[in-house]
This record gives sequence, structure tokens and C-alpha cells, in this order.
Amino acid sequence: MADAAETRAVEGLAFDNTFARLPEQFYSQTAPTPVPSPELLRLNRALAEHLGLDADALAAPDGVQALAGNIVPDGAEPLAMVYAGHQFGNWVPRLGDGRAILLGEVIDRDGVRRDIQLKGAGLTPFSRMADGRAALGPVIREYLGSEAMAALGIPSTRALAMIATGQSVYRDSVESGAILVRVATSLVRVGSFEYFYRRRDDDSVRALADYVIARHYPALADADNPYRELLGEVTRRNADLIADWLLIGFIHGVMNTDNVSIVGETIDYGPFGYVDTYFPATVYSSIDMQGRYAFNQQPRIGHWNLAQFAQTLLPLLADDEDTAIEVARGVLDEYAPRFEAHYHAGLRRKLGLASEQEGDVDLAFDLLQRMARGEADFTLTFRRLSDASGVDASADGPVRELFSDPELFDDWAARWRERLAAETRSDDERRQAMRATNPAYILRNHLAQRAIDAATRDGDFSVIDDLLQVLGAPFEDHPGMEEYARPPRPEEAVTRTFCGT
Repeated sequence: MADAAETRAVEGLAFDNTFARLPEQFYSQTAPTPVPSPELLRLNRALAEHLGLDADALAAPDGVQALAGNIVPDGAEPLAMVYAGHQFGNWVPRLGDGRAILLGEVIDRDGVRRDIQLKGAGLTPFSRMADGRAALGPVIREYLGSEAMAALGIPSTRALAMIATGQSVYRDSVESGAILVRVATSLVRVGSFEYFYRRRDDDSVRALADYVIARHYPALADADNPYRELLGEVTRRNADLIADWLLIGFIHGVMNTDNVSIVGETIDYGPFGYVDTYFPATVYSSIDMQGRYAFNQQPRIGHWNLAQFAQTLLPLLADDEDTAIEVARGVLDEYAPRFEAHYHAGLRRKLGLASEQEGDVDLAFDLLQRMARGEADFTLTFRRLSDASGVDASADGPVRELFSDPELFDDWAARWRERLAAETRSDDERRQAMRATNPAYILRNHLAQRAIDAATRDGDFSVIDDLLQVLGAPFEDHPGMEEYARPPRPEEAVTRTFCGT
């Protein structure tokens, strides 16, 4: 292993690390492994500013050295977190950060403590047979993916910077190495709790729960049963998150319990993707051979994952197991109604319905079924519906042409207009509201691949910059950038996405 990174003051970086104050069984103190020739490829200046960091200082030589892991700023206490997890339903007792190192925590301008992690920073005690490094292609993919999700208004980890290491990594071929500087509200996962519960270490489960409550949910500390309330808050946040995924056609791709955030953020962008032609059982992940994490399976898997979290809290929920199980079941029973309420409200917004009437959800589901039968593009159907007239079918051409059989849309649109007639707001107000809900731009799989190919093969980052421009404002029209809104042509379609960096 290479020499450890040196420690010294770096302008603009100040850390206060609460996780490092937990007992030693929660992590391994691990310094990043220095890289030979770090180069700043992209810096998210807007995010840096929100984090209270000096973007110019981060872009300066010492800042780049710190983001690459060559310098550990004073106050940082780098560590690799330990956790376990159910991977595709199979229990794995010890995982942990195999190529990611938590550099430290900062407090952003909203007063929220945020983790800054270097992904691809070198070997850790949890690397197993891997090299602890990351390839440039997947780093680009996660940078784009997390920033696109955040701009859509969906809770997500963020990308602060992308660094070239000057090293090669060896995957199926020789690839350029890179580091993603990732920001998260929390890097604690369901798998973090599972690790200690399965070891029958109830004291550590309690310590971790107390830490999560104190840092992320301080209002729960005074509750009669704060651990029950913790389970409830995590359940509600993840129910809302998965509903948000379905509303934009997002497939996480690897919803293992070690990829489930305790604060309800989208985390660990591996074989993710967005539905193009709408098909409810769409699977892109190359390793999901049985479709466990298919698009339409995500709500069910979300409940299963939360049940694993509930199990870890049983020793804390009540003094006897039967009562604890009853408490846990009571909380988990809230998941489906919460998910449905959030999802159904989102479907109404996507259809331009400000009021709630019986039959609205059936109307939305009928459209989805017709989209599947008519092989219509998920994103463009809703976007073009946003611009359709609520009173006149004469201008329906742009949306109806998305259906292989346009009459599938015609039959439905007549009923949609009947429903809109019961709304009180104007058609222009309805259009504006729908355009603020239905994005024109998503990170389509073929666009992500185009950006990766241009950067890794030709050193051309212009596609990345174009994508960041449109994905950063996905609900706006971008004249001249329509290429980034269209579905893939048959020869461009990406049907398999891959896990890991």
C-alpha cells in the first residue's frame, strides 16, 4: 500500500466529525491512499457554496490534493464505516466501505451536518478482493445521476467534485482512475444496524440509534418511545422516496439493505436507470437476473427492507419480544398507506388535477396501462400532456404520436378532459403546474453512456457539461438542447446497466 496521506491545514475546509466519536467497532480509522497526479475534472461550485466551503480554495492546488485524498485537512478524521446487508435477499454479515472513506463532516448554510466522502480513495479493511479504487466512467455516471436527482427535487446524495487520479484501474479492461467526492446528509444505512443486531450486540444497536436520533431526528429524543418514532420516521421517509422514484420513472437497480439510507436519501448509484418506453417490469441491472428490483417491485422491496430495519430495533422497542414485534408491525403497517398517499397525490399532479375526486387514481393507472400497451415514452408522455389543451383535442398530435396506436390515447384523453372540466383553475394555470411537475429532461441511459464514452475515449467533457445544464433545470425548456430530451433511437438504447465503480 502507498504511504498514507499527509495531514495539514487546507484553506476552506473545516470539519467536526461526530461519527468518529462513536466507539471503535463502528468504523476503521483509514487514511486515503495518495494518488500520483490528481486533476480536478469538475467542481460543483453551487454545492460548495451551500456547504459553506470556498470553491476557489477547493480548486486551488492544496484543495485538489485534499479532494483527491493526498492531504488530510486538519480536523478531518478519515474512516471507513462498517455495515452488513441483505444483497438480493441473501444475508452478507460483513460489508463496509470497501473503496469509500468518510473524510469528515461540515455544517451547511441551513445548519445541517453533511458527510463528505471520497469514493475511490484506496484500500480499506473492508475492500476484500477489490482494489479500493474507482474507474472514471462510473464516477461520471454517479456525478450526473445524483445531481439530476437533486434537481428533480428528490432527496439524494450529491456530487461535490470529480477527480482524475493519474492512475489506471483494471476492470474488464484498463480504465482511467477517478475519485468522486460525495456529500450525504447521512451515510448510515439499514445495513449499519443489521451488522450489530446479527452479532447480538444490542448495546451497539442502541448507541447507533441514539446517534441517529441526536444527529438527524433530535425532536424524537423526548418521545415516550423514541425508537418507535425513529422506525416511523425512517419508514415514512423511505415510503415517500420510493413514491418519488416511481413518479419520474427511476429504477434504483440494487435496493439491498446496505443501500437504504436511514434519512431517506437516494444513495449508491450503481446500475440505476430511467424508464424510456413504459413497461412496469423494466429491469436494467445486469446482475438482477430475477427482476427483484424491477421498476414496479420497488415499493414491495422498500417494505421488505424496512422490515429488516424494524427487526434490528426489536430489543429497543419493548422489554419483551412479543410486545416489540407488535409495536414494529404497527409502524410497518403505516408504510403502504403512506406510500399510496404520496404516490397518488403525485399522479394527480402529473395529470394536472389540483382537487381530489374519486376515480382520479383509476384515471392515472388507465393512462399508464395504455402507455405500456402503446409503447409510449414515460417522460415525454407526461411532458407533452402538460402542453395539451384541456378543452380541445385538435392539438394532441405531439403526445398521441408517442403511442404505437394513437387511439389508445384518444379514448383516454376524452375522459381526462371531462375530469379537467371539474377543476376551478384556468387551463394556463394547469399547464404551468404540470410543467413544474413533469420534467422535460431526465438522465436517460443512452445519454449517460454518451457522456461517459466521450470523456473516457476522447477526453471530451462537453456532453457532461451539456447534460449538467439541462439536468440542472429539468422542468425548463432549453432551446437548442432538444436532443437531450428525446428517447433513444433503437441503435442507441441501453438495456443493461452495471454496478460499482
